[in-house]
Amino acid sequence: MRALTLTFLLCAFAIPVAGCGGDDDDGGGGGGGGAATQEEPSAGGGGTSGGGAAQTLKIAADPSGALKFDKSSLTAKAGKLTIVMDNPSDLPHAVEIEGNGVEAKGETVTKGGVSKASADVKAGEYEFYCPVDGHKQAGMEGTLTVN
Repeated sequence: MRALTLTFLLCAFAIPVAGCGGDDDDGGGGGGGGAATQEEPSAGGGGTSGGGAAQTLKIAADPSGALKFDKSSLTAKAGKLTIVMDNPSDLPHAVEIEGNGVEAKGETVTKGGVSKASADVKAGEYEFYCPVDGHKQAGMEGTLTVN
C-alpha cells in the first residue's frame, strides 16, 4: 500500500514538472517555437499583432445552389490573409478579394473543391465575392473589414 501511495505521489509530481519543462523548451527553441506560434493563429483566424502570422478565414458556398456565401461579413487583422472557400454546391464557384489596391482571385472549383484567395491586406474595407459570371450580381458577395 505504501509503495502504491509513493508511486502515485511521484507520478503526480513528475507530470506537472515535465509539462513545465516542455513549455520552457518550446519558448527557448527560437526557430521551432516561432513556427508553431505562427501556425496556431492562422488556424484560428485570429492573427497576432506581430504581422508575421498569416490568417485564414473560412467561408462556404450555399449547398442548395443559391448564389450566396454562408457569411456576408468577415473581420481580419492587417497582414497576410487567405480566404478559403469550400464549394458543396453543384455550381462552379470561386472567391476573390478586392479593394484598397488589392485584387486576389482564387481558382474556380466545382462541387467538393476549395478555392483560396490570398493577399496582404491593410486596414480598411474590402469586398469578397464569387467572380463566376453573374454570381456577384446575384448576391454572392460580402464585406471584409481589416483592422
